[in-house]
Amino acid sequence: MLLKDYIPAADLREFVQLYRIIHFRFEKGINLPFKAYPPRPEHCLAFYPRETEKIQYQRSGREVKDVPVVLYGQFSEVTNRFIGHDFLVFQIIFYPGALFRLTGIPATEFTNQYMHAEDVFGTALNEVNEKFYGAPDYAAMLEVANEFVRTLVRKHTRQRLPIDEAFAILLHTNGRYGVDRIAADACMSIRTLERKFKERTGVNPKLYERIVRFDKAFRLRNAQPGFTWLRIAMECGYHDYQHLAREYKDFTNLNPNAFHEIEDKAPERNFGLVEGYYTT
Repeated sequence: MLLKDYIPAADLREFVQLYRIIHFRFEKGINLPFKAYPPRPEHCLAFYPRETEKIQYQRSGREVKDVPVVLYGQFSEVTNRFIGHDFLVFQIIFYPGALFRLTGIPATEFTNQYMHAEDVFGTALNEVNEKFYGAPDYAAMLEVANEFVRTLVRKHTRQRLPIDEAFAILLHTNGRYGVDRIAADACMSIRTLERKFKERTGVNPKLYERIVRFDKAFRLRNAQPGFTWLRIAMECGYHDYQHLAREYKDFTNLNPNAFHEIEDKAPERNFGLVEGYYTT
């Protein structure tokens, strides 16, 4: 069983943050828990070569299911993910802004959307999904992904701008970089920055910073369950525990302990696996 992040090929690292393979097999008849998927700073193309998943939006209750290749943008709410007993997903997680550079479509079109990826990339994705299904091992799957992304880069690449450099910095500084500093480094006014930022990430800079910081806290709690919430808050750039708790309430509608009671029952916990930090 596997839940692991992989670094893409060197020539693709300005576009792809990481590949993630999740592969679980459960005995038939077992009642599987759902995965409460919190907001995280990622745009993702997900291939399901075996069983697909069903998602349910927490706020509206809307459901989407039976999509073999999914494209989703920046989420700002929890979605509950229901998987099958033979579950394999290969996720291509793009750097913020990369999806816009590869498609020319404003990222706002993908915000909080879990959609058929062929609507954007065409039916050729089905052939790629078949290659994932037929791959003899995980290493072969990584090669399938590298070659597929190379085809995207060859077809549709827009110029990398200074603002695109800032996204990676935000990810690795827990959102502490600051909008004013990003604007200065990108040689833009605040208004221009906000417009281009939303065009590339799907959300405004302030919300994105909050999601980056929240994701850091979520992953630190999983990696270090013995840490107090105050320590997690301090290490992730919150003013105090109350500040962290308000963010959990805003993003998940639950306090930190209540949300992690659900997280601690996620499918991967059956195999002693947890979502930790991204591979850098």
